[in-house]
Amino acid sequence: MKQRHLSMIALGGVIGAGLFVGSGAGIAAAGPSIVIAYTLSGLLVMLVMRMLGEMSAAYPSSGSFSAHAERAIGPWAGFASGWAFWVLLCTAVGLEGIGAAKIVTGWLPGTPEWAWVALFMVMFCATNLAAVKRFGEFEFWFAALKVGAISLFLVLGVLAVAGVLPGTDSPGTSNLTPLLPNGGEGLVIGLLASVFAYGGLETVTIAAAESENPVKGVASAVRTAMWRIALFYIGSMAVVVTLVPWDSPAVVEQGPYVAALERLGIPGAGQLMNIVVLVALLSAMNANIYGASRIGYSLVQRGQGPKLLGRVSGGVPRIAVLASSVFGFLCVLLSYWRPDDVFSWLLNMIGAVILVVWIFIAVSQLRLRRVLEREAPEKLVVRMWAFPVLTWIALAGMAAIFVLMAREPDTRVQLYSTGGMTVALGVAGYAWQRSRARTRTEG
Repeated sequence: MKQRHLSMIALGGVIGAGLFVGSGAGIAAAGPSIVIAYTLSGLLVMLVMRMLGEMSAAYPSSGSFSAHAERAIGPWAGFASGWAFWVLLCTAVGLEGIGAAKIVTGWLPGTPEWAWVALFMVMFCATNLAAVKRFGEFEFWFAALKVGAISLFLVLGVLAVAGVLPGTDSPGTSNLTPLLPNGGEGLVIGLLASVFAYGGLETVTIAAAESENPVKGVASAVRTAMWRIALFYIGSMAVVVTLVPWDSPAVVEQGPYVAALERLGIPGAGQLMNIVVLVALLSAMNANIYGASRIGYSLVQRGQGPKLLGRVSGGVPRIAVLASSVFGFLCVLLSYWRPDDVFSWLLNMIGAVILVVWIFIAVSQLRLRRVLEREAPEKLVVRMWAFPVLTWIALAGMAAIFVLMAREPDTRVQLYSTGGMTVALGVAGYAWQRSRARTRTEG
């Protein structure tokens, strides 16, 4: 991939469908304090990305954090974090396909949802089966559309807040009180919602391994993460809650961005945002098939999966691409066939995977930083700020989120389900590790 591809993927990677749609539930729970929630979780994500950037610039790999965990902790850690993330990405592909199909069937009623999901799956499977630059080109334009849409939203919103947008009056600060309408409990719900909205930023370090200059690509992407998160997430949340009352039913029913645009009297706002959300969903499908295939391929290359997935043709791990796409479509079928048991169980199982991955990243960085300083300090192109203090603070923040999840009935099930899957994968990875060690000894 070229640097322009990686730069735009990094820029657009922070703008997911969760931001456009999922943030509505967070606003309804936290009220104006959703800005505080996104700021706190955003600070944590910045630290995680800095840690990941440090390791990925020193050791570029399509396995990203999984390869770093194996290097720092052991093969079992790489196995557990890698396959857990693979399941997360493949399931997300299915969920995003369902979301995109719902939008299209809204425009074309009577057409079957599953057929649209199948079409999207085939389209992006084909894109990822081609050379990696094809994936990069698709993501470049998807990301450009998302960045353009949210930038326009921010400009219009700031003008409206300032009272200089023609035909609108500034709401002032009337919608910003009370700051905590549902107390601390509402802020906690908003915080948990905001944490998971940031998932997917890790893909840029996977893509960087196949760029023209992996070290430069990772360094550039990570160094600009701070202003991207501040502008797109925190900035847009501030604009939304200033323009629209937090308890407006439209925030949840239509989505916060549609609600804000309609408050400004923008004609066709709902359909315009539907197009943007569709683009965000399709972009996420494309990126997640790519990320899942590369994580799977890397695991197999390191002897932690079926060798079949490691076959490369035309510079692309095509069997891994096909396997990731098929698993994603299987998730879609389960949502129709077994929505209340198997599919629900699957969703709970991946509910906290992103936090598990972040913990592996932090522990790996604590260990690898010392090794790099001692053996190859020249590879520290990107350095974690205030090491090791901020790394420990980040770990404490992740532990606090786990505690908050355990307190909430809805997230408690996700926490326990993800914990069970992680333990099972960790045990399987350790058994695999011991088996390989025994084989080498006997050989």
